[in-house]
Amino acid sequence: MSAPSRIRTTPRRGRRILAWAVAVVVLVGAAAALAALAWSVAARTTAGQVDFSRPLAIPPLAESTIDADGRRVFDLRLQTGRTDFGLGRPTDTWGVNGPYLGPTLRAQRGEQVAVRVTNDVGESTTLHWHGMHLPPSMDGGPHQMIEPGGIWFPSWQVDQPAATLWYHPHLHGETAEHVYRGLAGMFLIDDPDAAPALPRNYGVDDLPVIVQDKSFTDDGQLDDGDPLFSPTGFLGDTILVNGTIGPYAEVTTETVRLRLLNASNARIYDFGLVDPDGRAHDFVLVGTDGGLLPAPVPGERVQLSPGERAEIVVSMTPGQDLVLRSFPPDLGGDFFSERFAGGDDTLDVLQLRAADTLAPSPALPHRLAPAPDLREEDAVTTRTFRLSGTAINGQDMDMNRIDEVVRLGTTELWEVTNADGIPHNFHVHDVQFQVVDVAGAAPPPELSGWKDTVYVAPGSVVRLIMRFTDYADPESPYMFHCHLLRHEDSGMMGQFVVVRPEDGVEPGSDPDVHASHGS
Repeated sequence: MSAPSRIRTTPRRGRRILAWAVAVVVLVGAAAALAALAWSVAARTTAGQVDFSRPLAIPPLAESTIDADGRRVFDLRLQTGRTDFGLGRPTDTWGVNGPYLGPTLRAQRGEQVAVRVTNDVGESTTLHWHGMHLPPSMDGGPHQMIEPGGIWFPSWQVDQPAATLWYHPHLHGETAEHVYRGLAGMFLIDDPDAAPALPRNYGVDDLPVIVQDKSFTDDGQLDDGDPLFSPTGFLGDTILVNGTIGPYAEVTTETVRLRLLNASNARIYDFGLVDPDGRAHDFVLVGTDGGLLPAPVPGERVQLSPGERAEIVVSMTPGQDLVLRSFPPDLGGDFFSERFAGGDDTLDVLQLRAADTLAPSPALPHRLAPAPDLREEDAVTTRTFRLSGTAINGQDMDMNRIDEVVRLGTTELWEVTNADGIPHNFHVHDVQFQVVDVAGAAPPPELSGWKDTVYVAPGSVVRLIMRFTDYADPESPYMFHCHLLRHEDSGMMGQFVVVRPEDGVEPGSDPDVHASHGS
């Protein structure tokens, strides 16, 4: 009987297998080393490390005129420029009526406003009025593009409560880049009957606080590269407030109102105040996205995802210093995605320096504004929105598809589910909504007022109720989307139209949308 055959490896083949094995080991080791390095540098802290040496810039109030039709008219020019951030050399930026960011627009409830927007940045862009209740053709979304050198002239009546709103570009696929370059600003709505005892002297005891994170190259230019393994998009290592790095604000009154705006592309902040010894200092939350809360809410923290706003009132004593700090936010995800989404970061934002003598401030009122009054039993339908990957309900954004058709004058429930393991939030154009519940529980006090943007943690469901009034247009859609701008640009956005029954528009049809230049 012959001996069983054996497979024999030639020396050359053996060397080849050995080489491949070594290569695999090296690659696996390199990947592990890279992952370990990324993990070690993913968490940032600047607590106690910021040299607050530059006075906080206060965006000027935009000038306006009253035209022959009684409209308050603002002129905004989108422009390129160079900004001195204190880095030793100027940075190429974009701005509105200046090299970086824009002026604060201010109008009263009931006024007719018009905004002449001139595009001089050399690229097509838009300007969206975030949080504003207005006709869809005036909304400034991706269908209202302004070509280079072009002018857009929207007009509408301000018809909503006093609130802190903002404006920014909203073009499909490039919103993140245009906002990051510097096109943004606040839009304040006043109402003479709204809690007159609140601090309201703009730039003195009523401060805009536009918070953004940036990174810079060695030659002082903006760097918008996404960090390795980031599931949310860009996260910067430098905090700017109103375009100021290391800002301090002189406080001359016993109380100061901070209008906090998260204008970052992706970073989620958990804002609180600390004294020089790191002890927490409480504040009073008085407003969120859509305006004032029903009553003041004392607290120590308020978490804001991109696009969200909060108004807080801080009490100070003569000579006191406080720091506005962002603590590690509760993102509700797994430890890996949280770390690479900024969930372990602690960042100093702004220093408040109280003068040795402070002017007296009135006590805060016990009631601020009527509570949201929408009822679930009045909802005519419940819509579901599943956020996952780059899609909503399995579909990426399509400019030629209507995703939802809403009837004018109706109340609806919208259930928003975060179906993947990374952070998302949800913004609805035109309406302010009421949060019904979060993961089945009653909303916390900071979600008890009117909202237009809400954080949706991984695996959770947030239910919203909203009413659609005033504006119907079957050809001009509003948007709903994640406001983490890289997610939005990648396709996590949809369109809805508000129609009358006789308009005959159904979901999935071609909206035959048109670009509007206002009037």
